[in-house]
Amino acid sequence: MIPATTFSGKKVALFGLGGSGIATALSLLQGGAAVIAWDDNPESVAKAEAQGIMTGDLRSADWAGISSFVLSPGVPLTHPKPHWTVELARGAGVEIIGDVELFARERIAHAPGSPFIAITGTNGKSTTTALIAHILKTAGRDTQMGGNIGRAVMTLDSPTSKRHYVVECSSYQIDLAPSINPTAGILLNLTPDHLDRHGTMQHYAAVKERLVAGSDTAIIGVDDAYCAQIADRLERAGRDVVRISKRLPLTDGYFADGTRLMKASAGRYTEVASLEGIGSLRGQHNAQNALAAIVACLKAGLRLPEIRAGLESFPGLAHRMEQVGRKDHVLFVNDSKATNADAAAPALSSFPRIYWIAGGLPKEGGIESLRGFFPRIARAYLIGEAAPAFSATLGEAAPYEISGTLAAAVEHAARDSAADPAGEAVVLLSPACASFDQFKNFEIRGEAFRQAVAAIDGVKSIGGTR
Repeated sequence: MIPATTFSGKKVALFGLGGSGIATALSLLQGGAAVIAWDDNPESVAKAEAQGIMTGDLRSADWAGISSFVLSPGVPLTHPKPHWTVELARGAGVEIIGDVELFARERIAHAPGSPFIAITGTNGKSTTTALIAHILKTAGRDTQMGGNIGRAVMTLDSPTSKRHYVVECSSYQIDLAPSINPTAGILLNLTPDHLDRHGTMQHYAAVKERLVAGSDTAIIGVDDAYCAQIADRLERAGRDVVRISKRLPLTDGYFADGTRLMKASAGRYTEVASLEGIGSLRGQHNAQNALAAIVACLKAGLRLPEIRAGLESFPGLAHRMEQVGRKDHVLFVNDSKATNADAAAPALSSFPRIYWIAGGLPKEGGIESLRGFFPRIARAYLIGEAAPAFSATLGEAAPYEISGTLAAAVEHAARDSAADPAGEAVVLLSPACASFDQFKNFEIRGEAFRQAVAAIDGVKSIGGTR
């Protein structure tokens, strides 16, 4: 754990006592702060008290004596309306920050030269974060990974000059981290998301921009208009900007040419790596993730051979195009994390012949935006509440059945794909839906898929996701 020593002797209020909230409170206590914490959930309050954290309803707190207010990123700061604690803090003139801000201040105070890579964007954050951490570890660097993935950021080991930090940052965390200053900040892409919490796309983009604006080097994917404008704006302001693209042959920057990853300098091109044969990095979206990782690792001092070795051995992330098994010519892929149509598109674009398991609790817009991929679908197996609506969208564009349950869908897809006369095929769980109608979360849904695949006679499991 990182003791929040920069708050020593100060009184800090904290709201939100989930896992990261409790970790933050303990970090503040270890650093010498006086903490008063609260949560609307009595069970969370009880858990905090059991770990020695002082609790008290912040409505009755003496805000005049509080120096900082630490807010859980899951609690509304601005939209749809500020949480009541936010109103109290603002009324008392108390700064409102989050755990990533605590980390940023500790790094600045104790090891400002420690390599710090921060990653944000609408899609691809987790894969890029895990990939960078894997490359650094494979190259023998002391590496800590956390933030919005894995460990809460204040549970990482304390900063030292040679310790590398790889931190995934959500827009909520960035909004609460005014001092964030990564060595390399990555903004992958921007599409409409979390607008219930940010109000407008413009505000959402502005929050994301703060991460790269505070970076020594801003690594920005320029395949959407919002990010392209941010790159231009930062460059005009004199910042060090490296552009990356998964589809555009840039004059300066890094871009993907199929599976070849290229560096462009004044219009001259050099291949820096290849993703050919790396199953865990299949698809155009993963080319963008890999490009960001390459640039960030170069900025952290790695050499290209070290980076290539890390790319080639990357096992991928669970539930994100995770290759879980193979039987003869059929590959089974778990993409349970694809909880909306935009998230399902990368997997559908990565395979030419798909036995697609889709459905669950539907999101607004359904699967209409995926129509361009329907010719790739050998057959669809529809589950959950979304099945009737998805079948209406598929219509005559692709054959389908309403399987109802995931177990039935896996059984039927395995049977049909085994008899596919075209040869190579994939049984793909990429639901384009939330899981909550049949499963507690996407992880449990993905594990159910794994188990159903493992139960098929003759399926060989795949180590990692290569």
